[in-house]
Amino acid sequence: MSQDIDNPIKIPDTNEAVRGADIRFSYTRQDATPVQALTGVSLMIPKGGYVVLIGRNGSGKSTLAKLINVLEVPDEGTLAVLGLDTMSEENFWYIRSHCGMVFQNPDNQIVGTSVEEDVAFGPENLGIPTPEIRRRVDDALEYVGLPGLADRMPSSLSGGQKQKLAIAGVLAMMPQVLILDESTAMLDPISRNEFLDLVERLRLEKGITVIHITHDMSEAYRAGHVFVLEKGRIVMEGSPSDVFIRHEQMTKLGLDVPVFAGVVLELCRQLGISPRKEYLESRDAALDSVRSIFGSLTAGQTSLVKSEKPAEPKIEADLRDIVLQVKNLSYSYEERSPMTLMDISFSVKRGEVYSVIGHSGSGKTTLISHLNGLIRPQKGEVELLDPKSGTVWNTRKNADVKEMRRRIGLLFQYPEYQLFEETVRKDILFGPLKMGMDKEAAEKSLMDAIRLVGLDESYLDRSPFELSGGQKRRVAFAGVIAMDPEILVLDEPAAGLDPVGRRDVFRYIRELKNLGKTIILVSHNMDEAARISDRLLVLSEGRAICEASPDELFSSREKVMDIGLDLPESVKFLWELAPDFPGLDLSVYDVEQVAAELIRAAGGLSAVQDKHLAGETDAKGSRRGGRDD
Repeated sequence: MSQDIDNPIKIPDTNEAVRGADIRFSYTRQDATPVQALTGVSLMIPKGGYVVLIGRNGSGKSTLAKLINVLEVPDEGTLAVLGLDTMSEENFWYIRSHCGMVFQNPDNQIVGTSVEEDVAFGPENLGIPTPEIRRRVDDALEYVGLPGLADRMPSSLSGGQKQKLAIAGVLAMMPQVLILDESTAMLDPISRNEFLDLVERLRLEKGITVIHITHDMSEAYRAGHVFVLEKGRIVMEGSPSDVFIRHEQMTKLGLDVPVFAGVVLELCRQLGISPRKEYLESRDAALDSVRSIFGSLTAGQTSLVKSEKPAEPKIEADLRDIVLQVKNLSYSYEERSPMTLMDISFSVKRGEVYSVIGHSGSGKTTLISHLNGLIRPQKGEVELLDPKSGTVWNTRKNADVKEMRRRIGLLFQYPEYQLFEETVRKDILFGPLKMGMDKEAAEKSLMDAIRLVGLDESYLDRSPFELSGGQKRRVAFAGVIAMDPEILVLDEPAAGLDPVGRRDVFRYIRELKNLGKTIILVSHNMDEAARISDRLLVLSEGRAICEASPDELFSSREKVMDIGLDLPESVKFLWELAPDFPGLDLSVYDVEQVAAELIRAAGGLSAVQDKHLAGETDAKGSRRGGRDD
């Protein structure tokens, strides 16, 4: 027996954590128009299981999570959590007290003034006795690796530490179901893996059921089962390899596959062979499949005509003008606290994409907040230069800051939080008009901006707050672009977006670069930073560790790991295969190019195709035709 404050309830004996049948749910817009979020979802999640929900922004993933946690209840259909009907009020307290949820932004769920106070908040609200709360807080902080930080202010923690604090707060409530709603979107690769390793440990040691919402396809491989949602329905499900082998359908749904799966699928396409599900069962399986596909080549390469790697194009000397300079910048948020930034210097050239990368808490957001005067330097200088006129503006001068903000547009980590007006039109026009642009010019700038970000005029009179997360991101992006800044500073602009949304953001960046704009980008995604950046600045614990091109930085695996980062997935995949393919170029960041480079290093496309078409090798040593879906 268990009880919900007033009413005793009987807890069913079941192995099911969640069971839903024909669940339907709709929201109501401000204009009273209903929006169908779920349109007939049926699913079962076993106790102790690990499932992943993937789908486009607006496909219904977060809505389903809210229904499971009884933040909402279905309009139609049935939903049972831990065997209890979520529609019954008497079950509400028990379900809520046994389900924990960790959101994308941990700041949204931190309520305490100290770490231990925040962890204690949940158990206190459950009416747990004080001695038991003390034990749970200490145990939870020890479990997540924050035992020495109990008295710290949550605001002083790094992003990765805040996510661990959020987990500790949930863990102290001793839940049976843990829901992660894009909880890793803002973490660097190392912190993300540590966080997910902790979640898996919780599942194995405490029997917690994990429901993970993510747009990172590689994270799906941690799950036993994947549900793919589209327009409020489950359109595909199965093991990760069951789902990702259907890559054409995934592409049509606006989704993607993990990099290692993408390389294998693209390699099969270029070689004219059919991919098989076992190729994609894990990252190790993908590596083994590549080795096996080329197995006979590595054993007897004398029969191959080895192709030569094409010569690198000659790179002309970079004579572009410097438009932004940071000199010996240092900053601390509190007088006696450690320095957040220490003696940082760099310069940015006109028309380049300059990326700032580093582990969570390395000082990236603090650094870019200095670039248009949101934070003023305590030591050092931030200067904007106009090479044509020779004018120099400095953030230390109040008179210069307004001009710098007109020329430098800043998009924060959560750009949708920058939206505040009644309509999309008013929100996008606010910046241009505030900066002194006349109405006709501002309207033209607005239209140019919405076309660039893929919005049409039908959105202009809608409230920005009733849009999906991806649509809000586009509106915020358009609001910055409409001000026509010379430099755009983008802090994780693609975080939390589905694969199509991410590709759109980087398409905007390329188009803006083609228009002569300078882009300063903060990113935790090493693959994206490597593909789009001209140069990268690496921060670690508030210091600038190095400045290099992607090829220069990612050529040293040890150096990248020492910094606390990770290699791009494409580079890691090639590193693993390098012993099998002498002369393999590791500085390749696109799956099509990775597949082509493997073929080149193996001896040439025609020779490889001849061997495969003759049936001499495949991943199992015998040729098989057709696709195994």
